[in-house]
Formats: sequence, C-alpha cells, structure tokens
Amino acid sequence: MTDDPFVAHRPLLFTVAYEMLGSAADAEDVLQETWLRWAGVDRSQVREPRAYLVRAVTRQSLNRLRTLSRSREDYVGEWLPEPLLTSPDVAEDVELAESVSIAMLTVLETLAPTERAVFVLREVFDMPYGEIAEAVGKSAAAVRQIAKRSREHVAARRPRVRVSRSEHEAVVERFLAALRTGKLQDLLEVMAPDVVMITDGGGVVAASLVPLHGAAEVAAVLARVRQLGDEQGTKSVWLNGTPAGRVEFDGAPTAISVDVEDGRVVRIYVVRNPSKLTRLGEPARLAR
Repeated sequence: MTDDPFVAHRPLLFTVAYEMLGSAADAEDVLQETWLRWAGVDRSQVREPRAYLVRAVTRQSLNRLRTLSRSREDYVGEWLPEPLLTSPDVAEDVELAESVSIAMLTVLETLAPTERAVFVLREVFDMPYGEIAEAVGKSAAAVRQIAKRSREHVAARRPRVRVSRSEHEAVVERFLAALRTGKLQDLLEVMAPDVVMITDGGGVVAASLVPLHGAAEVAAVLARVRQLGDEQGTKSVWLNGTPAGRVEFDGAPTAISVDVEDGRVVRIYVVRNPSKLTRLGEPARLAR
C-alpha cells in the first residue's frame, strides 16, 4: 500500500480538495470517492498517476462544490471555512500557507465552482492549462480566460498587505493577551479602527448573524464574551498555516484567525460551529 500513488500523493490530493471546498470533512469524502474509483482503474493505462489523481479529485470536488453552493445559501448566519490545525512548518511554504489561510478560503468562496477550480489548480499548484482544461471539462482557451478573470477577482478581495510571519505572530499574541483580560482599552489598542469581525456559529451556538464593523463594536462584544471564557483556555495555535488562537467558551472550543496590517488586527474570523472544530487535535498534512 505504501507504494500506491494514491497513498503517496494523499496530502496533495487532500489539499486540492480542501482548497476547493473549504471543508476538511467534504475533502475527506471526495478522497474516499476518488480512492474507490482509483481502485478500479487499470494502472497500466495511467502514464502520470499524480496528474491523473489530481484531475479525478478536481472533478469530484467540482461535483461536490456545486451541491454545497446550493446548501450554503441556506446556511444560518455567516459561513466560514473549516479551520485546520497545522504545524509551523506549513508557513515555510509562503504560497501554500497563503492559499490555505482562512482569509484566502473566504475569498475563494465568492468564486463560481469552475472559477475556483481553475484558480486553485493554476495559481496554487501551477498546473498547465491543458491539464486544467481536461479536469474541468473546458477548452484550454476558455481556461485561460477563466484563470485571468478569477485572478483579478481574488486580487481585488484578498488582504491588501502581506506581513511577515514574525509580525503576524506578535500581533496575534497581543490580541490574545487582550482577549484574556477582556479590557476594552487593551482590545481597542490592538485592533484597527475599521476592524471587521465575522462569526460562524452555524445556527448551533451563539454567534452574530452578520459581520460586526468598527473597533468599538467589536471590542464591546469581545469584552462581554470574555466573561464566558476560560482565561487558561485561551492559547496560541497554528491554524491554516498562520498564527491564530484557540479559545474555550463554556467548555467548547472556538477558533480565531486574524488578518494583520500595520501592526493591528483588521479582520477577525471566529469559528464556533462545533461541526467545524473536530480537527483541532492533530495537525493536518498539507502539500503542493
């Protein structure tokens, strides 16, 4: 089994599916479906197993994404990607870390399914246009146009400023320290005046149904919520290739990721939906 191409490329295949779906649970389902199909393939007819498997995962992910797009329209409140616990090593590959960040996955959610597939395969995994065309069922010329359009769409919505890993980590530590105290002034000092906070409770746990805007409003909410939390349960972790936080509220975990600009938090992503927090015990294996 260790010589099987599917096993050898599993981290890559999972990463492709996860970036297309924003859900580790759905990505695992796609990998299971792909494995079942792979088990019935005549391997002697497959010249490049890696490319073949990536195409197969892409097709399965597209099918699943089209179904999910309809169900997510009925999602209660804001929808955020499922966070993954990762090792700090993921951050060494800057492009991989950026592509799986909560910020990027949230932007990718605004693309149509085929646009998302083309963007991921081209911009993240640098696949040739011809291979992408085969995977998505379009001509190479059409794929080039889709790639250009999706690239412009993402560029207009992704975080404006990239910060160093050390700066991001330092701001996250300041933010978590302020969260532990629950003091308004501490929170206000670490957040930008126009900070935005998005909370995903999935209709299962308490969460704002709309984004909150402005440091005063966000700080007031975080200060109130702090009263429900366990100070010792607030700790720094690595989520999706970037420094982040894990907070315990009423005994239940909450994942918090942030975007940073000019030494302050400009965007906060809070995932409270329990079904999205089942993979915080063991680092995910990601690869390009």
